[in-house]
Amino acid sequence: QVHLVESGGGLVQAGGSLRLSCAASGRTFSRYAMGWFRQAPGKEREFVAAISWSGAITYYADSVKGRFPISRDNVKNTVYLQMNSLKPEDTALYYCAARPSTIPTMEAYEYAYWGQGTQVTVSS
Repeated sequence: QVHLVESGGGLVQAGGSLRLSCAASGRTFSRYAMGWFRQAPGKEREFVAAISWSGAITYYADSVKGRFPISRDNVKNTVYLQMNSLKPEDTALYYCAARPSTIPTMEAYEYAYWGQGTQVTVSS
């Protein structure tokens, strides 16, 4: 069982930056691949970024590639999403998720544990 709590969301102007954090409970955090997903009002949840247990493998949605690096600290049981050059279309509720595997995927159904989400709002 993994309990996830996101933080770091907020209101920012276009072009600004935010860093999201996802703190995980449990002693086996390093055995999980982690992902970030987002859901905007009236839209389906979509993949943002994912990282393997070691951090060696990362995947990104085309819409955030080069802007939103994902990283993790297995000592602190935390995964991060650094959000740079934010755009109004990045406005969404951002979720982190844990997959009981060392390898990440871009498919939401592959992730077994989810946080409650943190709101990111980008003004133009």
